[in-house]
Amino acid sequence: MRISFIGPDRGTSRQRANALVRLKHEVTIVDPRSWLPRSVWVDRWLVHAGGLGIDGMLCRHIYREVSKNKPNFIWVDHGAYIGPEILKYLRRLEIPIVSYANDNPFAESVRSMRMRFNNYRRAIPYYDFVVVVFSENVVQAFNAGAKNVKRVFLSADEIEHSKHILTDEDHIRFDSDVSYIAQWAPERGPFIARLIELGVPISLWGDRWQRAKEWPTIKKCWRGPGMFDDRYAKVIQCTKVSLCLLSKIARNFHTGRSLQIPMLGSVLCAERSVEHSMLYEEGTEAIFWSDAEECAALCHELLADDTRRAVIARRGHERALRNNYFNEPMLASIIEAAMNVRREKQ
Repeated sequence: MRISFIGPDRGTSRQRANALVRLKHEVTIVDPRSWLPRSVWVDRWLVHAGGLGIDGMLCRHIYREVSKNKPNFIWVDHGAYIGPEILKYLRRLEIPIVSYANDNPFAESVRSMRMRFNNYRRAIPYYDFVVVVFSENVVQAFNAGAKNVKRVFLSADEIEHSKHILTDEDHIRFDSDVSYIAQWAPERGPFIARLIELGVPISLWGDRWQRAKEWPTIKKCWRGPGMFDDRYAKVIQCTKVSLCLLSKIARNFHTGRSLQIPMLGSVLCAERSVEHSMLYEEGTEAIFWSDAEECAALCHELLADDTRRAVIARRGHERALRNNYFNEPMLASIIEAAMNVRREKQ
């Protein structure tokens, strides 16, 4: 199948495009960002104003690029800035159009999130099939006019999140007792600062942490900005205990790290939730906590017991394999469901 993949040519979006290639599809990536200037002001316009006006600006570019590839399927990945005008153009091709959102586009408690996904929400009625990763988004998508909705869990990538061959230099750069890789959020600063106060030897990677009020405490543990290449996997692989915090803005109950950390052989030390408890058996396949004090105590216990830590890491890895939340089966199931809907209409 020839697939036009409209989405960022980087990060987990690129991983999904590569997985489609491994599934024997002919994939052409169309990155909407490629038609916009590289500027911090453009980035702010996209994040804080949702790219107001971007829909009309990009619709002809995207339609021209997609149509010349003569696809028989369109995959829109993330799609925060893909609005109804673009979808109206693409529907002229009379082929299935699927939206996959790996964030919570209906999290409206923060203005920047509400603005960022404004175009996405307006475009929902024009998709043939809408895929979401938050259970509450199913009803919200239908209420926004979606014709067909499927909910999937986030997924690890078969290649990017398999164990890498590590060099001595990798160990020097990335070895950690406890690590956390994520950008700053208001609720994360106090949590990380409290872990530090409780003596947890944490290594922190991610963007915007300098904005935290707790930066004077946190900065001694900050080891660099966010990583969107194989360094992300190497950090986790070089970490004894890997933290996984949920987002208070997105209101999620699992994250991509929930699947990726066990696959890379580290112990998943995650915020307790219904979905985490569905994914792993607490205490034997992963470690769960409800506050910084419980998290710190568990980290100290695990760091003091190499045998227990190794057993949990191995069992967590085995459970992740059984869960089978990987890009290839996830993508294959979505395409099959979308094509079944298409056939039923014919």
